[in-house]
Amino acid sequence: RAATVAGYVAGGLLLVLLLLPVAALLVGAGPTELLVATGHPLFAPALLLSLQTTATSLLVVVALGTPLAWWLATARRALATTWAARSVEAAVALPIVVPPAVVGVGLLAAFGRQGLLGPSLQALGLALPFSTAAVVVAQVVVSAPFYVQAAASAFARVDPELVAVARTLGASPTAAFARVVLPCARDGLVAGAALAWARSLGEFGATLLFAGNLTGRTQTLPLAIFTALEQDVPLAMALSLGLAATGAVVLVGLRRLGAAPSPWASS
Repeated sequence: RAATVAGYVAGGLLLVLLLLPVAALLVGAGPTELLVATGHPLFAPALLLSLQTTATSLLVVVALGTPLAWWLATARRALATTWAARSVEAAVALPIVVPPAVVGVGLLAAFGRQGLLGPSLQALGLALPFSTAAVVVAQVVVSAPFYVQAAASAFARVDPELVAVARTLGASPTAAFARVVLPCARDGLVAGAALAWARSLGEFGATLLFAGNLTGRTQTLPLAIFTALEQDVPLAMALSLGLAATGAVVLVGLRRLGAAPSPWASS
């Protein structure tokens, strides 16, 4: 009984710590301040840019990360490719453990004018740093690991016999993947996409260093909050509350999408 009580107390303390910042924002930024913040010149452009770039980065992550996650899930089952899968998993997880500022500097070293690919991009008339595309690239790099790891785990839980049965019934590998694997792994895929989107929405360090803080061009909501914090703390709190509310609405929508019944759930 004592251990149970101690566990509840410890869990309760952590829950309080997690909810305390949001509660402080609700107390510090009331309805009036929130209305003022939504009408501030910083809010609308930053919100629109955040929604556009995070949606684009999520599409890129899902399109490129789903095949990689499927390969990781299948490679784990074969002894001959286990070492390769572990190496790739370590590479994919690297942006999680590397500070965002390091990621931003690395992106500059890769795509900057004097970077590895900078001269080649300049020869093509392209300049990636300090552009809206740079925001998307930074968001893709920092958010992709969350989707790939969740998707690989979801694919690994799919019964291989279901895929084998679909193949014996005449389905091509692509059709079996689309009609059997994806519905079975949908919950994990949606959860991974939600995590990746949330990470993109809150991205700050890599975006600041690689894309800059240009209003209407690279200034996302986190960067707008940083700008407001230097001048008006109540405004920064209201913008933070608006960002938190935006994230909560989208995440709830994604969770409901993942909670819908799957036609293969009873298979």
